[in-house]
Amino acid sequence: MPATQENELRITAYGPALSGADDRPLAVVHGLERALPDLRLAWRVSDEGKPVLLPQRDAWIAQGRADGPGFHLLCNGDEGYPVTIFGWERPAGSSSGGKPLFEVHAGLPLDAAVNVAAADVLEAIAEGARAFWGRATPFNASVEISLQTRHPVRKPGVPSRGLPVLNLPEDIHLPEIPHCLGWLNYWSEAAAQAIGFPDPARDSELLSRSRRTATGGWVVQLTEAPLDLDNPAHLAALLRAYERFPAIGGRSEL
Repeated sequence: MPATQENELRITAYGPALSGADDRPLAVVHGLERALPDLRLAWRVSDEGKPVLLPQRDAWIAQGRADGPGFHLLCNGDEGYPVTIFGWERPAGSSSGGKPLFEVHAGLPLDAAVNVAAADVLEAIAEGARAFWGRATPFNASVEISLQTRHPVRKPGVPSRGLPVLNLPEDIHLPEIPHCLGWLNYWSEAAAQAIGFPDPARDSELLSRSRRTATGGWVVQLTEAPLDLDNPAHLAALLRAYERFPAIGGRSEL
């Protein structure tokens, strides 16, 4: 499969660790396919980077990973339009709350169709994983946001563009606290309560681009168009959101 493209939409979600015959890996994959009805994730990727059809895809997912809980990378088999997804167990030592988490990653080309369906895609993945929180962000903005995570010794430095320093995930005390913001944000009901969303008096702008999910969570969109930090209005929206929610990134714990 091709290397990561700059027009890719990156999605991550974090939920409770998998246990036993957990059906969440299947729920995540099925949910993504429902959100994009023309999508079929029925291929694995060979050691040579080529798609290999999985005749019994669901059974293959249910087998899990050889290296621990989760599911290996699946794709749509189209090397010119790659859609990928996988899930694994994030170890307790590097997880917020000090417990292992089920971590899901997906990548999709950010074309017109995905742009329209992006909120549905994030919601489907996050709700399927029963996630505490998740986000969907274009590749370039995602890279810059990832560089906000800093530590005086383990990861020194200063984020660009005046963005705030965020705590390492393992230094965030609750798994419900999002590590960072994105273009689209999924906050479970517990996560929303932990960060203080919504406050009708303070969040009218965000609420105009938000919706409730079936489980009581929220999908919150920072900007109408995909987040572009070279756009001053988009950067200002991101900075306002960080100022509004100081718990995000464990900043209230610094």
